[in-house]
Amino acid sequence: MSLLSSIAAHAPAAAMPDINVTGELLRVVLSLGAIVALIFAAGWLTRRLQSRQVLGGRRLRCVESLSISARERVLLIEADGKRLLVGVGAGGVRALHVYEGSVPVEEVQAPAVVPPFAELLSRLGRKS
Repeated sequence: MSLLSSIAAHAPAAAMPDINVTGELLRVVLSLGAIVALIFAAGWLTRRLQSRQVLGGRRLRCVESLSISARERVLLIEADGKRLLVGVGAGGVRALHVYEGSVPVEEVQAPAVVPPFAELLSRLGRKS
């Protein structure tokens, strides 16, 4: 019986390798942290490169855009110190107005007050 008891005692130890659970958990958590850090670094780098100005500055930029319908929109574009109102649609692009003079200083406007949801819902009920 001593041979059977010694085989039974050594069988489970030989069949199952010794795993360091704490070390594996630490490795997985650090790997996940490194991946998340890489994602944030890539986002920061992308924003940084997009905001970088070309030497001499940008001469053309879209100040505002307003969608008129599914395919038509109106753009306010600043080019070389002038502002142009441009209509864009399925038929092409058309200059609607060219503002003369220097670009006006942007005025700070108070944000529009949005009525509560209950009031919007009651207005919708009255229209029906």
